[in-house]
Amino acid sequence: MGMPRALVLALLVAAGCASSATERGALPALQTVQHVELPRYLGTWYEIASVPQRFQRGCTATTADYSLRDDGEIDVLNRCRKESLDGERDEAKGRARVVDSKTNAKLEVSFFRPFWGDYWIIDLDEDYRWAVVGHPGRDYLWILSREPTLDPEVYEGILERLRAQHYDTARLVRTLQPVPSAEG
Repeated sequence: MGMPRALVLALLVAAGCASSATERGALPALQTVQHVELPRYLGTWYEIASVPQRFQRGCTATTADYSLRDDGEIDVLNRCRKESLDGERDEAKGRARVVDSKTNAKLEVSFFRPFWGDYWIIDLDEDYRWAVVGHPGRDYLWILSREPTLDPEVYEGILERLRAQHYDTARLVRTLQPVPSAEG
């Protein structure tokens, strides 16, 4: 991600935090999962769906890779293909840090310091096969999976729980991912 896109991302995160502070009062507090085992959460995640954001415009085959740093923070590497599955590769490198060590479910992420944005894990499969990342103002939302696809029944269950958390699931857009080959 070039400097101008990183700056735009940082400004959007800051603006999202500011605008959601006034809107948040009408909604109940966003609930996170009770606990996240960070070593199990690390690794590669495929984006299944998200609320569209300017900094992800045109992205397909989106993935996020998380790895633990020696200082306890987390390296973040987001990748996508622009406009099509064969499109130009794009990536953004950032850093995340836990802000609630009691649960490890509330993190902050930065792609352009000193700006940090909330990254809250609000739903998580007990086997860490899928996760849902949200924002306390409900401005951002990502459904992630360890595989490029997610069972439709699992997806519908996630949507139901998101609606219970007062997310407008009609805003979600499915992310185009490569279809796994049926080699055997």
